[in-house]
Amino acid sequence: MKLQMSQPQGVRARPCAGVLRVHSRRPAVSVSAIASEPRLVVPASLQGASTWSSTSWRSKPALQQPEYLDQSEVVKACEEIARMPPLIFAGECRTLQQRLAKAATGEAFVLFGGDCAEAFSQFSANRIRDLYRLLLQMSTVLAFGGGVPIVKLGRIAGQFAKPRSAPTETINGVTLPAYRGDIINGPEFTEEARRCDPWRLVRAYNQSAATLNLLRGFSYGGYAGLSRVSQWNLDFMKNTPEGHAYMDIAKRVDEAIQFMIACGMDTNMPFMRETEFYTCHECLLLDYEEALTRLDSTTDRWYGCSAHFLWCGERTRQLDHAHVEFMRGVNNPIGVKVSDKMDPNDIVTLIAMLNPTNKPGRLSIIVRMGARKLRERMPALIEAVQRSGQVVTWVCDPMHGNTETVTGYKTRRYENIRSEIEAFFDVHEQMGTVPGGVHLEMTGDNVTECIGGGASVSEDDLNSRYHTHCDPRLNAEQSLEIAFYVAQRLRQRREKLAAKAAAASQ
Repeated sequence: MKLQMSQPQGVRARPCAGVLRVHSRRPAVSVSAIASEPRLVVPASLQGASTWSSTSWRSKPALQQPEYLDQSEVVKACEEIARMPPLIFAGECRTLQQRLAKAATGEAFVLFGGDCAEAFSQFSANRIRDLYRLLLQMSTVLAFGGGVPIVKLGRIAGQFAKPRSAPTETINGVTLPAYRGDIINGPEFTEEARRCDPWRLVRAYNQSAATLNLLRGFSYGGYAGLSRVSQWNLDFMKNTPEGHAYMDIAKRVDEAIQFMIACGMDTNMPFMRETEFYTCHECLLLDYEEALTRLDSTTDRWYGCSAHFLWCGERTRQLDHAHVEFMRGVNNPIGVKVSDKMDPNDIVTLIAMLNPTNKPGRLSIIVRMGARKLRERMPALIEAVQRSGQVVTWVCDPMHGNTETVTGYKTRRYENIRSEIEAFFDVHEQMGTVPGGVHLEMTGDNVTECIGGGASVSEDDLNSRYHTHCDPRLNAEQSLEIAFYVAQRLRQRREKLAAKAAAASQ
């Protein structure tokens, strides 16, 4: 995360009709005015007004938003956030977009990983460190197997809000508002905890700022240096098969480094001491996102400064709704999650709205279907995107299509998660397209929330260490096992492409 200080310029906040509106002294920027390449066609019925502002989403239906009792308190909380510094910087987003463009062509691979939903009560430096070094371990395995750079994105420092399938929850005949993440209300099943509190927005900002401060220190303070690769193993992983397999790779990396040093390599080079690490979360709570939308003084373009990468969820990706309207105007790299319900024609239209200049690295399509439906439905989506000439980075989310309830616990089976990743790679191999990344809900903690894998978590183990406030996460051992499988598929893809190139040159 290069600290490119792209400070907001000319931004002021004021309440207007009971809501926060962040204005620039400049007029709203037209998306068409900043396009430098030919635009893809968006149907006239969806074009509407061509101008965008950080508040234009308010004119459209906004789903999955909390119902606050006192809107004046929402305004005050958002005004306080709007006065705060940005959490990330525009220059970092532009660098990330370049990295994601490489992933779209197979010259890099993207690893998204982190909590389903961050919790205030579980916030600690040790938990941040453990997730961070698990992602470092996984990226080492993937880079070693795939032979390409790994783009690391943590679901952290902002992944607080969660969409819900129902607005309320009923237990023993008592009905209360659903838990929507710590940024909105509390998980305890009481009337007071489930009340939407706008000042949780400020607490989430402060926790995100502290988290980012530590992540930047890890990334550029020597902790992530390649010379420490053998020290990233989590203590409880040391005696597991995955821990031993990782240490074997770490030993080989150490040997390679020693060889390069003997050849004259300078160990003080940045790539030996530092790493790039980016943050991401679902763009769900639009009051919060608007308060952190800033004008970059170096490019005169708007960025969502709550995270480097924002994505639009399956429940909020409607073409004429508020979330798509907001995301089309920020210049961050962004993503959209799609299920088997996505129509091939709609995905082309959605891509055209969110990436009208067809800029590589701007848009990732994050597929979440389950293995069987992915094999059935994803080829048609890929064909439609290919026919349109659109450039996207394809990412597999093998978590959300595989959630079930066992003995009263929401869980996921490791075998189903791996099967969806297998299907993702298989489909891309059949289509001749590029598998660009994986998106995992995972933790560095030794939890028992997902069944199976090398950790051998059984149904009876779920109540042992089930700590999530929302959806079940892979534990460290299961996550590393997934990384070894993905590395194997990347290696196979690389070898097949090399063999094909060699045959073509004869």
